[in-house]
Parts: sequence; C-alpha cells; structure tokens
Amino acid sequence: MKYRSINARMLAAALLPVVVAVVTIAGLLWFGHVSDIEQAHTVRARLLLRQTALASEYGLFSANAAGLQGVVKAVRQEADVRSVAVYDRSGAPLAYAGEKDYGSLEEAGQASFLQTMQGRGIDVLMQTVAAQQVQVDDLYGATASLPGQGTDQVLGFVVLEVTRDAMQKRGRQALWLALGVGGLGVLMGSVLALRLGQRVIDPILRVSAKIQRIGRGDFAASPLEPEDPLLHVQRELNDMALRLASGRDELEQRVAQATQEIRHKKEEAETATLAKSRFLAAASHDLRQPAHAMGMFIARLSQLPLDAPTRELANGLDASVRAMQVLLDGLLDISRLESGTVRPQVRSTELGTLLDTVRQAFEAQATAKGLVLRVAPTQLWAATDPALLLRMVANLVHNAVTYTRHGSILISCRPTGQGKEVRIDVSDSGMGIAPEHQHAIFNEFYQVANPGRDRGKGMGLGLNIVERSARLLGHRVNVRSQPGCGSRFSISLRRSMPVAQPAPELAQPEHIADDLAGLRVLVIEDDALALSAIQMLLKSWGCAVHAAPMAPSAQDVLESGFEPDFIVSDYRLGNGVSGIQAIGGVRALFGRQVPACLISGDTDVGLIRLAHDSGLTLLHKPVRPAKLRSLIRRLAGEPQTL
Repeated sequence: MKYRSINARMLAAALLPVVVAVVTIAGLLWFGHVSDIEQAHTVRARLLLRQTALASEYGLFSANAAGLQGVVKAVRQEADVRSVAVYDRSGAPLAYAGEKDYGSLEEAGQASFLQTMQGRGIDVLMQTVAAQQVQVDDLYGATASLPGQGTDQVLGFVVLEVTRDAMQKRGRQALWLALGVGGLGVLMGSVLALRLGQRVIDPILRVSAKIQRIGRGDFAASPLEPEDPLLHVQRELNDMALRLASGRDELEQRVAQATQEIRHKKEEAETATLAKSRFLAAASHDLRQPAHAMGMFIARLSQLPLDAPTRELANGLDASVRAMQVLLDGLLDISRLESGTVRPQVRSTELGTLLDTVRQAFEAQATAKGLVLRVAPTQLWAATDPALLLRMVANLVHNAVTYTRHGSILISCRPTGQGKEVRIDVSDSGMGIAPEHQHAIFNEFYQVANPGRDRGKGMGLGLNIVERSARLLGHRVNVRSQPGCGSRFSISLRRSMPVAQPAPELAQPEHIADDLAGLRVLVIEDDALALSAIQMLLKSWGCAVHAAPMAPSAQDVLESGFEPDFIVSDYRLGNGVSGIQAIGGVRALFGRQVPACLISGDTDVGLIRLAHDSGLTLLHKPVRPAKLRSLIRRLAGEPQTL
C-alpha cells in the first residue's frame, strides 16, 4: 500500500507538467490548424464568388441567359458548392444550378437567414455584378472610352451557397491528429515518469524495509550498494541497528537479572508469609484455648455467692474476657469476609423489624450514657442478607453510642433513587469526623478519637467490617460529618417488594434458667483445662455431663451405658482424630442424628467449609457461655433423624 502510494504520487508529480505541456501544445496546434482551414475555406468561397461575378458580367450586360447558365453550371461543379444563382438588377433570376435554400434574392440577403444557414453548416455569399468602364490609351490619338464601361453600373447579383462539410471533416482530422500526438506524448511522459519514479522510490523503499526490520527486532546489517543515492542513510541505519542490538542484549540481561531477583524476593516473601500464617494460626489457636477456658471459669464463678470485693474482681475479669472475645470475633469476621467463605443469603427483608432489633440491643447502653436512641418507624423492604445487614447497622450504632457524649442517636430509613433504592441512616450528635479522616476510618484498627487505644472504645474493626460486608452485598456506605456537628453513616441498598416471612429472632438474654436441667451432654475435649471449664459450666446449668479427653475414651463411655442428648466436641483431638469423625462415630453407634456442635480455636477457611459440609455448627473459641447455652437449647429441641 505504501509502495503504491509513493508510485502514484511520483507518477502524478511527473505526469502533471507533461500533460499540461502536451495538452497546451496539442490545443494550440489544433486551434491554429482549424483556424487555417476555416480561413482557407472563406478565401476559396470568396474567390469562387468573385470569379462567378466576373464571368457573369458580360452575360448580364448582353442579357445572354444561355451563357449565364453555362457559367453557373461550371461553378456548381466545384467542390463544396451547393448552389449558384445569377439575378438581374431587379432581382429576377436569370440562371441557377443546384438546390437553393432561399426563395428570392431579398430572402438570401436577410441576416436571420444567413445565421440559420450558418448553423446548418452552409455559408451564403452574395456579390453585386457591376459594369466597369476601362480607359484605352491610343498611341496615335486621344484617349477614348469603350462603350458600356467606365462608370460602375449595377448589372445584377450572384448568390453562392458553399457547405462547410469538407472544412469540418478536416477539422475533425486535425483534432484526432492532435489527440494522437497528445496521447503519444502522455504515454511517453508516463513511461519516463515511471522509470524516474522507480529510480527515486527504490532507495526510499530499501530504507523503509530496513526501518521495518529494526522495528520487528531484526538488527542485522543490510548490504550496501555503492550507487545508492541514500548510501549515507543506509550506513547510518546499519550503525544504529548495531547499537540497538547491543543495547537490547544488555537490557535483556538486566531484565533477566531483575526477574531472577524479583522471583527470589517473591519466594522469600511467600516463605515468610507462609511462616507468618502458620505462626499466627498456631498463636491464634493457642491463645483461644486458655481464653475459652477462662471465659467458662469466669461464667461459673459469676454463678457462685461472692462477697462485694470478690464480685467486683469477678466482674473485672468478665469484662476483660469479653473485650478479648470481641477482638477475636472481629478478627474472625474480617478473616471470613476476606477469605470469601461468607455466602450472603439475599432475600426481601423487612427493615422496620430489623432496625427495632438493633434498638433493643443498644437501648440500655445508650440510656446508661444519658443518650436518647430512637428509630423512625418504616414499612420499607430491601433485598439484602438480614444477618449481615443487622451486623452492619449494629456496628454503626455501637460506634455512635461509644463516641457520642450527649444528645441523641437516630436510626432512620427512606426511599432514594426515584424509589428504586433504600437508604438506612445512623445519625448522632457526637464529636464529628474531620474530612481528612473520613476515608481512613474504614481501615482496620483505625480510630480517630482513641490514640491511647482505650479498649472501652472498641478495637477499630467495626467500620471495616461494615465496609467489607457492604462490598460483599453490593451495597454502598457513605459518611457525612463535620467536627462538632455529629455524623451520619448511610447504607444504600436495593428496594424490594414486601413478602410474607417470619420476623427475625431477637437475641436471647444472658440469664441462667433451668431449661437444660437433666440434658445429657457428652463433652469431647483434649485440652484438660478447657474440658474442666466447660464440664463445670454445663453442670451448673443442670446438665448431666460426661467428659472424654479423646474419641476412643468417649466410645468406651458410651458402651458403658451413657447415651447423650447433645455432643460438644473440640475439632482437634488426639491421635489424628477430628471432632467431625468423633461425632460421626457416636451417631453411627446410636443410629440417630445426635444434636452436636464443634468448638475450635482454628479459624482456617477450610475448617469452616468442612464443618458446613458436615452439617455441624462451628463455634470459635473463646465461646461465650450465653451463645453456647442458646445453641444447645435450640439444637436439642429440634427433631433429629438419621
């Protein structure tokens, strides 16, 4: 395509002056030749007319019609003569030959007739015939005049019609000749232009091909032609190609070296990350084990009659354990959201009941700080996962209660986006957030007003969990706040139509009752401290408890006659046996689905999936006693089938 373009441009540049010159010369030749032909035609016609007039003078003078007829016939024989006529001075016809196109002498002299005939290619010429008197010199006497001659006297008129056919034919021949000459000139000019253009293009194309090879990475030197007009350019291109080849080799070596270093660093980072993950997993498990046992012991201690100082000490221990449980639960929630193990169950959800549930959970805490917690009534519904949305709104309300010193907190809901969306707002009259912090507050452990890391103000995980949950559900979270003017956190979600569904269950209060009295519970736990703590707590609830440190011992107990109504098993047991296997063995032994749950200090994603696939509820250590009690009550009351 480039070659053709260059050729076409070179041909156009060479042909343009040739065509202009040839056309100009041919045009001048043709116009000159045509002009000469027309002039010759006019002169000949006038000569014929004059000769006819001279030949007719005596016939008109003598009124010799026969002689005149012979004259006109002779003239008619000339080429291109259409008609000849002789008239007397009164306009009467005396002789004519050929086909006349006019009726009378008067008509032949009219300008309109002459113009019409000229348009038809016929010239009409008229000449007056006059008698002339000639002076005769007598050598011997005075000059005498011949009769009838001397003074001009009109004798008649001659009218001649001459066609232009021959003239036009010669004009066409001249035109074809001019076109032939012009075409031959253009052809010769084209050949010369192509040869010239090729000689100019070939060096340019060689340079272009060399540049294209360099662009494709071919830096080999191309052969040089001494007669090449662009020899200097070719030599410079070869030098440039050699320099580029050298630079490419050096760059490839550097890239290979950098790639090797990056790969080595990556392997080191992966090894360090794997080691860190193993360490954190082991540390998390080992930390959760004693925290779990401590929580159980403190729950049991709180049930005993204590004096005031001891009760205060027990309450302090309980608050410390609760803070640790909140932190570990927050880390677990983030781990679940980050690993993708949380599968949202999106359905049409009534927002009024959900928001009222949040109000009930935080009303006592807000009242204790002198705050007014209100929920604006709403009948809106939205497409969301109610459990995740409940946790999101609860985290926002918890932050509002924590960072608001006086005033009120309002939970409201309104339609937006032309009625297609719903926006939940949590507004407070707290200290507000400066604009430069409004993006960072959604990061882990980031707290604007807690530089001293006061545990009473949380751990800085709530908003991060809100942001991750919103991203998982496809919701949007926004904040509007000014220092000293409070804050408004908003969750925007898709609106849905109301459907018939049961209202969400409210959290059960943490109180001790006798609803588990007599329930036979088998506890399988390889950690002696945790086994003792949970055994003591279950007995305080009125349960008949049998403890087993590992699965084989549990089977021995069952064979001795203990038939459990519920199984609480740790996941990691001795001799490579898991809690899932131990629970499966007990169920197979009794031939029924004995209600059971797993307790583990592991937060591995695989374990969460494995427990879900096995149909078992997994509780992560440290387990809150009220949560364990609620789970046992619910699962033990459900009908079970194998």
